Amino acid sequence: MAAITGNGYIERIDRLHTCVWIDGVPVTGKISEHPAFKGVMKSQAALYDLQHKNSLKGTMTYPSPLSGAPVGMSYLQPKTKEELMKRRAMIQQWALSNNGMMGRSPDYMNTMLMAFASSASWLTGKEHCFPEHLLKFYEYARENDVSMTHTFIDPQVNRGKFYFENTDEPIAAKIVGTNSEGIIIKGARLLATQGGITDEIVVYSAGGIQEKAKSFAFSIPSNSDGLTFICRGSFVEGDSAFNYPLSSRFEEMDTIVVFDHVVVPWERVFYYHNIEVSNSFMPSSSVLPFTLHQVASRQIVKTEFVLGIVQSIIETIHIGEYQHVQDKASEIITALETMKALVMKSEAEAQIDEWGFMRPDQTTLQIAVHFFPRIYPRLAEIIQLLGASGLMTLPTEKAFQSNIRKDLDHYLQAKAANAEDRVKIFRLAWDLTMSSFGTRETLYERFFFGDPVKLSSHLYFSYDKKPYVDRIKNFLQKE
Repeated sequence: MAAITGNGYIERIDRLHTCVWIDGVPVTGKISEHPAFKGVMKSQAALYDLQHKNSLKGTMTYPSPLSGAPVGMSYLQPKTKEELMKRRAMIQQWALSNNGMMGRSPDYMNTMLMAFASSASWLTGKEHCFPEHLLKFYEYARENDVSMTHTFIDPQVNRGKFYFENTDEPIAAKIVGTNSEGIIIKGARLLATQGGITDEIVVYSAGGIQEKAKSFAFSIPSNSDGLTFICRGSFVEGDSAFNYPLSSRFEEMDTIVVFDHVVVPWERVFYYHNIEVSNSFMPSSSVLPFTLHQVASRQIVKTEFVLGIVQSIIETIHIGEYQHVQDKASEIITALETMKALVMKSEAEAQIDEWGFMRPDQTTLQIAVHFFPRIYPRLAEIIQLLGASGLMTLPTEKAFQSNIRKDLDHYLQAKAANAEDRVKIFRLAWDLTMSSFGTRETLYERFFFGDPVKLSSHLYFSYDKKPYVDRIKNFLQKE
């Protein structure tokens, strides 16, 4: 098998019959037909279909090193800067399909797994570590175009620095035993986005681990015995692309993942019961620079979309002559070009790492992930400020199909658009910034890579400031 089609993806997920609960009710039948999932699964399927589009040959896939069959470009382990740019071209082609709204499109987890596998040698010789398992799973995922979600956050019970659970019934997922089959996991993890609509779930510890029982990394099928995905309320408010142009298509469900004595087969365990590895593998590996490269590349496309919405509003109601409007639009242009420059700089300054792969410059990408979570809420605010009352007076699709249509056509017309087209633009702006979907997008981008303050601290301590301090010292020593 190689790169799958959209139908192949949907059929495979439907066959899993994963245990998914939403609104207190288990999902039965085909999950691809459930109102909360059918829109995003259709959008995800469209991504897989792009892999087979003749005009994109060489952009979306590359020949498998095992079979020669085409496999997803997001699995490519780059060895040159040109291959790194090929990865970006593929990421942004997929992002264009959803305008950057799908933060967990398949290329995100494909990239993460690729980076883990590219750094697998770091695990060699360390206690309870199985780099060969990681490499084997990477090859399996690449050759079968496996879709994945992941989880690494403990439930928000107590965020104290030295909080330890004192209970026989663990809250945060932990190892409660081992046997001849594998390790046994009990407890919960948070925020598996797209949980329940992927083939696999990758589970790992991402730092700050103080207990051996919470030290592990593995991947298992989403329909594993004892595994349950509990969904938040759906933000899909309707099927109409007129009323809900984004949420009807790109609403990525966030889930709580519950492990009830889930047995993880030994061949799927990457490491366990090793606190040092749990706390060091992520920063020592190439996961951070490669995933940041994927994320920033997607965010560029999303910022382009925001600029397109803003300029459409400006032209539709003819407000471009006002300097405060020009100033706000220029903020978005500056954000867009800044993100582009940072990604291009990360590629220009990429270097071969210790394992022979071309790694984008991590510091540059850390600056991007420091910048975007702060600017994105402002981009949403600019849309609200420019849309103003137009974002409040939004008739529905049915209203335009009713006897009131004549009044709507007369009173909601705009300088550069008829009433219906004007409302379509403003409903799009509303869905991005004011609907439940839109406000989730803002929160999601704020915390995509964690607490922005912690990210700032990491940038501060990792950034080489010594040359600039030395320059000051040298300057002061001059007579």
